[in-house]
Parts: sequence; C-alpha cells; structure tokens
Amino acid sequence: MRYFIQFSYFGKAYHGWQVQPNAITVQAVLEKALSTLLREKLEVVGAGRTDAGVHAKQMYAHFDHSGIGDLEELAFRLNSFLPEDIAVQKMYEMIPSAHARFDAYERTYEYWVVREKNPFYLDHAHLVKYPLDMEAMNTAAQLLLDHKDFESFSKSNTDVKTYTCDVRKAFWEDRGDIWVFTITADRFLRNMVRAVVGTLLEVGLGKMQPEDIHSVIESRDRSEAGVSVPAKGLYLTKVLYPKELFNEQN
Repeated sequence: MRYFIQFSYFGKAYHGWQVQPNAITVQAVLEKALSTLLREKLEVVGAGRTDAGVHAKQMYAHFDHSGIGDLEELAFRLNSFLPEDIAVQKMYEMIPSAHARFDAYERTYEYWVVREKNPFYLDHAHLVKYPLDMEAMNTAAQLLLDHKDFESFSKSNTDVKTYTCDVRKAFWEDRGDIWVFTITADRFLRNMVRAVVGTLLEVGLGKMQPEDIHSVIESRDRSEAGVSVPAKGLYLTKVLYPKELFNEQN
C-alpha cells in the first residue's frame, strides 16, 4: 500500500532533501527513522528536491508498505524518533498510483527578507541593508507571469528536459518585521526561486528596471539574471494534490 507523509523541517543542518554520500540530508534522516520504526528498509520519495539550507513548512513524501494499522500512532512515534528540526503533521493512505513528486500540481514558496539587523531572523531571513523599492519589485514580479521559459533562472548542468514553468502568482508584501516574496507555480527549476529573488532585489535597489525582466528571461542566459540569494530565507510553504489520490477515509 502507498502512504503519504506530510511534514516540515528547518533546513539549516541539512545538505538539502535528497540523499547524498557523506552528507546529512532530510531524506536520509526520515528514511532511517521510518525504517527503524517499521523494522524494514524503506525508501521515501519527496515532492521536490530542496537545496542545502532551504526550509519546508509543508512537504510531502511517499513510501510503500504492506499495511499500517494506525497512522496517527505511527506519526506520533515517528516524531519521537526524528530530530527537533523535522516534524510530521499527518500521514495518509493513498491510492496505489499516487506519486509525491509527479502528482503535485502546484507548489508555493516564500522568501523572507529583513531590512535591518535582527538576531531573531539570523538563520531565517536574508538581510538587505540598502533601501528597496517594493512597488518596483512588485511590478517586475507581475511580469514573470507573462513568460513560460525560465532557463535564465535555472542552475546550469541540470538534468531537466524542459525549462517551462506555469507561474501563477508572484508578489511581495510587508509583514512588519519581514518583507516576503511569494511565488506559486506548477513546478520550479533548481535554484529558480533564489535566482528570481536576486533579480527582483536588483530591481528594488535601482540597478535594473522592472521591464528588464523581459530581456533577462528572453536571453535564456543565467548570467543575465541576478545573483542567487542565500538559502536560509527560502521556505516551501504549500504543495497541492488532486483529491482523488487520497483514499476516502482520509
């Protein structure tokens, strides 16, 4: 049977999601805890591959097992096995074909920026000391929705077959202590959000004009976009799936 785990993590201690040799990753820690509890070697497949230092407020992964009686109890026990920076919220029984990565039809990320030195956001947000024009950044963010090919914001040497993404929302908002950039799309390329934010900050600093976003994207050249911002300010906040993937009892 196939099961989904809904969980969250603070990414500072991890070299990203995906298992790597000689590095601690979220996937490796989750697999070890789950395998220990269920007394068999299990593999989990995540909804995406967050980079080193990136956080997730809502993440999903699937695994297969012959049958689990009480999912609430397993979630409780799993939390006791996991470190404090990884937390399971819920577990679901799915239809056998459900896939945590390929069936996700929408993902949302946030990027947090602080405008002044604040020790409480040291590992949570990116500090920008210079004045920013939020109106200009929001104008530029809206122009992202006019495009589909985002190769200019993709990490080079990736194994993707297409750079096409359907960006559905992109905007900045002031939440008091922090400025937050929210972006929603069907999929994201490696390093895409951090490169987009870096480019929008160039606009906010007056180094680029909002309409320059068009030429950056049309160039399909990573060097035309801004520098990627630090991973510590990036959060995966929502992943959506079709309701029909979940068994009725959920």
